[in-house]
Amino acid sequence: QVQLVESGGGLVQPGGSLTLSCVASGRTFINYCMGWFRQAPGKEREFVTMITRRGATDYADSVKGRFTISRDDAKNTVYLQMNNLKPEDTAVYSCAASTRGVAYSAQAYDYWGQGTQVTVSS
Repeated sequence: QVQLVESGGGLVQPGGSLTLSCVASGRTFINYCMGWFRQAPGKEREFVTMITRRGATDYADSVKGRFTISRDDAKNTVYLQMNNLKPEDTAVYSCAASTRGVAYSAQAYDYWGQGTQVTVSS
């Protein structure tokens, strides 16, 4: 079992920045591909970004150039740096862990955090 706890969400103005953190406990963090997903009210959960065990990353087109995912295996933590935030980025952001080498779909992830709310509004 892996337990994931997100933090860092909040209210930010358009154009602002936030950094989300996700701390993992339980099994060896280094063995997992880590991802961030988000779900806005009335919408389906969508893939945001992922980082493989070796540090390769990929992003949804909607966040490319604005969001950066990173991981610190010594701290069992994955981060999501979000810059130039837009109102359409408003959602609950959740981190997830997958035993697969690369994972894009929610179904490929085995463990999930509870999520943290990000609201972008003036």
